[in-house]
Amino acid sequence: MDDLDESNVTIEEREEYESHIERGHVVYAGVDYEAILDRAQNKAGIIVWDGGNNELPFYVPDVHVVVADPHRAGSELRYHPGETNLRIADYVLINKENTADVAGIREVEANVRQTNSDAEIIHANSTITADRNAIAGNRVLVVEDGPTLTHGDASSGAGLIAARKYGAGEIVDPVPAAVGSLKRVFEEYNHLDRVVPAMGYSDAQIRDLEATIQNAAPEVVVSGTPHDLARLIDIDIPIVRVRYELEEKDVTLDTVLDRHAQTLNL
Repeated sequence: MDDLDESNVTIEEREEYESHIERGHVVYAGVDYEAILDRAQNKAGIIVWDGGNNELPFYVPDVHVVVADPHRAGSELRYHPGETNLRIADYVLINKENTADVAGIREVEANVRQTNSDAEIIHANSTITADRNAIAGNRVLVVEDGPTLTHGDASSGAGLIAARKYGAGEIVDPVPAAVGSLKRVFEEYNHLDRVVPAMGYSDAQIRDLEATIQNAAPEVVVSGTPHDLARLIDIDIPIVRVRYELEEKDVTLDTVLDRHAQTLNL
């Protein structure tokens, strides 16, 4: 984690890296991907390319797994390069099925079958956990993963689901409290559902995020962003971190790797 602080990475980069680091994985990132590959190959037996929001892999994958979100059914065909990823995937993992509408799941399934009939579909839930006692009955402000809201058309994320699941007394509307760059974000992305995107591409934007939260005056901040928001912002309001884990149903990623163990020399 100290490396992230020293490198002065953005909130979006923290959202990508922190969960891997917490699990003890080594993360390589930068702009010279040939140099990154050379270094990673000397240190690891398996390289996992994480394409961020929907990026094409910069290395030719031996196994290509693409995630599709039934909360945003149809988006898998609507954008580049996400749609291209879908076409070349070996496996398409539909997650969040435990909180999605059946119609959304079926629409994604149909789009995968029509676009890439060779791909195998893996069905999965995303189990969401948080401190129930800290949320129940309280006036909460929800902060969500920034790119999911501003790049991906989502109106909310895991934070809002957790706030409702654990019985928040009130979910604060952040728009009247917004200042500076956050005010402009809400003007541009008016589809948001009573949530704050965790915008932090500069120190000034992080200060705007802090000020917006303080102005909203919640009793608790429910943070659905994948990184530890409390490490980065300075507020006098408790922050409850929402965590979510993949829970495959019939076929697991372990099963997938077992299938390819011989050809991948695992």
